[in-house]
Amino acid sequence: MINSDVTLIQMLEARDWRVYKQKQLIAQYKKPVMCFTMNIAGPVKNNELIRRAFEAGMEDFRLQVKRFKAKILYFEEKNAITGNEAFFVVDMNALQLKKLTCELEDYNAAGRLYDMDIIFPDENGNCKKIDRQEINLPGRKCLLCDKPAKECSSRRSHTVKELQEKTTFIIKQSLKERDGNEIAALAIRSLLYEVCTTPKPGLVDAANRGSHKDMDLFTFANSAASLYPYFKQCYDCGYESRDKEAKKTFKAIKSHAKMAENRMLLSTNGVNTHKGAIFTIGILCAAAGRLEKSEWKDYEKLLLTASSMVKGIVKEDFACLTKENAKTAGQKLYLEYGITGVRGQMESGLPAVKEHGLKVLEKLLAEGKSNDYAGAVTLLHLIANTTDTNMISRSNVETQQKYSAMAAELIKNGKEPSLEELKDLDRKYIEKNLSPGGSADLLAVCWLLHFMKDIYKEK
Repeated sequence: MINSDVTLIQMLEARDWRVYKQKQLIAQYKKPVMCFTMNIAGPVKNNELIRRAFEAGMEDFRLQVKRFKAKILYFEEKNAITGNEAFFVVDMNALQLKKLTCELEDYNAAGRLYDMDIIFPDENGNCKKIDRQEINLPGRKCLLCDKPAKECSSRRSHTVKELQEKTTFIIKQSLKERDGNEIAALAIRSLLYEVCTTPKPGLVDAANRGSHKDMDLFTFANSAASLYPYFKQCYDCGYESRDKEAKKTFKAIKSHAKMAENRMLLSTNGVNTHKGAIFTIGILCAAAGRLEKSEWKDYEKLLLTASSMVKGIVKEDFACLTKENAKTAGQKLYLEYGITGVRGQMESGLPAVKEHGLKVLEKLLAEGKSNDYAGAVTLLHLIANTTDTNMISRSNVETQQKYSAMAAELIKNGKEPSLEELKDLDRKYIEKNLSPGGSADLLAVCWLLHFMKDIYKEK
């Protein structure tokens, strides 16, 4: 029945039930009640888009209440053809609660569509509604002009179609901004979790600089912070090209990637900390933009989307390569050994992450292991199941294989290494000046997918 036209009788019945519910809650709790509905013009009062905006409003209201350290004593929601409704009984001063909801209505991107009524018991126990004027706030403005909303509504100054189009625009823009900021924040969080994971063999962590003399934990923190705008841009590119071929999304983020690399180098005084993550995490943020937020938890779909964005990248990037014109370490490794590196991983849908890393990380976290230990052991699985070109560039293929085998030995047959064994491997990698930076990028991917998969659980 959702996304269907509603009748006048249905709306009147819904209003009567709402009034009855308010009175019932006031009588039972004798505390303020926040009744939340949406101002939706036209015969369709509920659909998937409207529902998402409503859920965002509930989430923000809960955060506001938490900010004021107040308690929600009762909650009930209704998802009906007549629209979404929610009832919150809050142990809080009614006027303060009204100010709180008006903040959301006035400053939230979709707040103009929120209708957050505060009802409280007067001295006789009757229900009383607080108006905005009682807290010295003006009445609400029209969606389409600066005139009072009540005036435009009574005069029917705007057509239903105009109001519907504006409503849809407000909701879409609000959700796009909200989701883009969320994925960018999760991306930065994943980079910080990766670098903070301790101990890691040959890599910068909270204990030491690993095999690096030109960077430390703070270098990575500076670098990660500089990439927030880029990850948001990647999401936006994915969102804006949802109806286009996936490869066009990848093409759209390329110019942003170049600028992101410049910002990274500026923040680190020229040190390359996250070049690989700019590629991998950036693509995943763009892939998230091509999907609905409800699909983020489906990591296989996300990885498939990311893979489709870079389809053919190995062939395209390594075409016409010869020993004479090959310049980068990656190009030379491809010519000599056929190693495709992160390009091959991404085009194949990150098999090391999907088949090894993410499963291990989530298993260990579910068992109650610390973030440090779960991340460290996950990294060993990634080192053992990929050809880390960073290790090769600091040594050779034979050395990379030998030291990857050391990591594999520690996790052989499902073994969980001790902290001392992890520290010992770190020492051995540092002595050999090895740094599995490619695997570290994949660890960050594992953290990101974990955060995205559990996003609804966290809230």
